[in-house]
Amino acid sequence: MNALLFLVPIALFLGLLGLGAFVWALRSGQYEDVDGAAWRALQEEEEDEERTPAGPAARRSTPPPRRRDDGSGRRTWP
Repeated sequence: MNALLFLVPIALFLGLLGLGAFVWALRSGQYEDVDGAAWRALQEEEEDEERTPAGPAARRSTPPPRRRDDGSGRRTWP
């Protein structure tokens, strides 16, 4: 029974810590574009083949696409 006096506050603290991390992730925009990475993985391969026929070494030197703001507050990919 004495162990519960230590375990319950620790469990509550860890739960609140996890909830705080989740709220922070929501507010910082971590879940803003959940499908974007999946689409970029498919689109980059097609774009790289069109742009750089020289091979993998040339593909590494191309910078990744950057987000742009369309004025509506939502960020879109080019």
